[in-house]
Amino acid sequence: MTDAHLRSRGDGDGSNRDLTYPPLPEALVVPVYDNHTHMEIADGGPDGALDYREHLDRASSVGVRGVVQVGTDLATSQWSAAIAAREPRVLAAVALHPNEAPLLAEQGLLDEHLAGIEALAALPRVRAIGETGLDFFRTGDDGRDAQVRSFEEHIRIAKEHDLALTIHDRDAHDAVVEVLDRVGAPEKTVFHCFSGGPDLARLCSERGWYMSFAGTVTFKNAALLREALEVAPRRLLMVETDAPYLTPTPYRGRPNAPYLIPLTLRSMADTLGTDPSMLAAQIASNTELVYGAWDAEPVTVDE
Repeated sequence: MTDAHLRSRGDGDGSNRDLTYPPLPEALVVPVYDNHTHMEIADGGPDGALDYREHLDRASSVGVRGVVQVGTDLATSQWSAAIAAREPRVLAAVALHPNEAPLLAEQGLLDEHLAGIEALAALPRVRAIGETGLDFFRTGDDGRDAQVRSFEEHIRIAKEHDLALTIHDRDAHDAVVEVLDRVGAPEKTVFHCFSGGPDLARLCSERGWYMSFAGTVTFKNAALLREALEVAPRRLLMVETDAPYLTPTPYRGRPNAPYLIPLTLRSMADTLGTDPSMLAAQIASNTELVYGAWDAEPVTVDE
């Protein structure tokens, strides 16, 4: 896949949305990482879609030291791995999104694409298998068996390659936990865009699973999410954008990007009643424990 390969966000016609990128926030004193972003997805109207290098330069200017670029199918996973191989500010996560699994199973391609993900897992700057998990919001009962099988295979790949596991969990908290408990969760398991309440946060805390908070934690209607944040141990916290989605307040509805991490982190610090720099230092340390170092020399690979 080439650098120019971009996927459209495709959430409606966008006629009532402001598609300009928000302004740069105040830079963080202590840098952190965006541990979940999708730089291949095109967004932005009059601004146009930013090249991944522009995203990274903007992020660097406000104290976002690096990102985990996350694949959602075989093609975007290959792109993510290729960018990470040559860009020291990027590590990669590779997987088939839960909503891809039923479609691939119908086409008889699920095993072939899972094998492609396993091949990518052996690359040195691929540090996580994800996003994988279960999504019962968009997939009906007839697609759940394929989602579960795909999820179980991703867990196996993560454990066999000693990689972190990045969980996508939408309307499926109990089922995700059941699979993780039954199959055995990898040592480093991250609930991306944590969407549960305090009960799920307590369960994750007991099992040592990381909770990554996105711009949703800044939304006015997210009181339960902020309660979960208060319950979660600091040693298990991370922060993400899930860009171009879930743009934090006050820019909800506009395109998200890694450089907006400071808005979410400062909101988290306010909820926790702590200094943003102290929280940033803890989150940066947590993120490095999960994914390893960003600053290793990139490896040139053929795309």
